[in-house]
Amino acid sequence: MAEPTPALGAATAGRPSARVLSGWTAFCALLLAGILVPFALFGASLESAAQHVLAARPPPWQVALLLGGLLAGDVVLPVPSSLVGTAAGALLGFWAGAATSWLGMMAGCVTGYVLGARAGTAALRRLAGDAELTRLTRAAERMGPWFLLVFRAVPVLAETSVLFAGTSRMAPRTFVLTSALANLGVSVTYAALGASAAERESFLLLFAGMVLLPGLALAWARRRTPPQPNAGA
Repeated sequence: MAEPTPALGAATAGRPSARVLSGWTAFCALLLAGILVPFALFGASLESAAQHVLAARPPPWQVALLLGGLLAGDVVLPVPSSLVGTAAGALLGFWAGAATSWLGMMAGCVTGYVLGARAGTAALRRLAGDAELTRLTRAAERMGPWFLLVFRAVPVLAETSVLFAGTSRMAPRTFVLTSALANLGVSVTYAALGASAAERESFLLLFAGMVLLPGLALAWARRRTPPQPNAGA
């Protein structure tokens, strides 16, 4: 039996398999169902609850302190940063919400970098697992410090990438500048969604910002940065 030519083999290896495509389709369908089904069943109650929360808000400085503190501790606490960032925009408005989110995320990044530098690679491997550590290593080799920007909106990988930057001894100046740019993009996006949701009194928009964007970012990152090289690459 004749072997496939190298060109044909490379094209076949680079083409997504039916299993990958079906898995991707199923993931998108479940993600959309997770957003639309609860809204369809409990839409009126959810809208009412969201309006009540937005109306009964504490003083802005207390909100900013709480949300910024949560984001600062994100690297060591199970804090959904998408929820906090969107809430900052909804409760504080776009500009104050984006600033609060950015400052909190920057504090969290610096904390994670220091912890990663002190803990070392062995501790990161125990925390994240071999597959995720390999994924981060390959991404850093391909993209340099820009892997921080790519993973900043991705749940779990956002935190582990910051720790990885510390364990790999990335130059502090490079780390701070790249993190500042990445955090700015994420903070502005979530604050804009939260502020728009508050202005329109739309729980669906608020929920989409908290769940849809990070879910899609996670799926995209895992698809585009596999832990192992593609066959035939």
